[in-house]
Amino acid sequence: MSQIIQVKNFSKMLPYIQLFEQGVVVTVLLSLCTVVIGFLLALLLTGMRMSNLRPFRFLAVDRNGRLRDRGFLRSLSRFNPLSFLATAYVEILRSTPVIVQIAVIYYGVFSLIKLPSFRFFGFIKFDRFFPGVVAMGMNSGAYLCEIIRSGIQSIDGGQTEAARSLGLTQGQNFRYIILPQAIKNILPAIANEFVVIIKESAVTYTIGVQDIMAAVNSIRSATFSLLEPLLVATAIYFCLCFPTSKLIAYFERRMRRGDKR
Repeated sequence: MSQIIQVKNFSKMLPYIQLFEQGVVVTVLLSLCTVVIGFLLALLLTGMRMSNLRPFRFLAVDRNGRLRDRGFLRSLSRFNPLSFLATAYVEILRSTPVIVQIAVIYYGVFSLIKLPSFRFFGFIKFDRFFPGVVAMGMNSGAYLCEIIRSGIQSIDGGQTEAARSLGLTQGQNFRYIILPQAIKNILPAIANEFVVIIKESAVTYTIGVQDIMAAVNSIRSATFSLLEPLLVATAIYFCLCFPTSKLIAYFERRMRRGDKR
């Protein structure tokens, strides 16, 4: 039977408007926690991918002390286990649906870990919210890793040489010269990732997180209306994402203003 939008169905939702209010709180809090976890994880992954750890480097030289041109030992000498693990993580997480990752984390990993069952803010279930944050953070970390790595690699290598000529260590060069410029370049992309997370967080309702889509399901069950709650949810997501996108664009223009001088 086809659904028809009726004004009276909107009035039926008024007693349940608090569910949408709680859903907005959960969605925003989930997105903020995801960005923080994803950013910290991305820093770790970026460091691993850009590391120069090669434990089999000695295999590049043969018994006569000459550098090998080709062969298995030459390839093995270039192997970087940290970079390999980080690359594998990024590629797997970016190549699989986020809803599958959430299901694996919740029904797989956290079925073995007993989380405390309590509510904070009076309505957010920790044992559902925390696995959702972990899964979303792991997914976001894979994407943010590539953003941060590309931002660091976009800095001119000549600046590193200049830092060395001034006597700066590699850590000082990264902290005072490379990182500030990289953050300026990638900040808009990180902010856009926050907008993407707000929208993607809708899939966490599948594991019982009380977000906006969970409110839609609850209201649908109570009022037997589907389209009207979905339209309200659409409007809420738009009100969250559109102003945020415009605010990001504004700060991006402000940051680029100094580059045009």
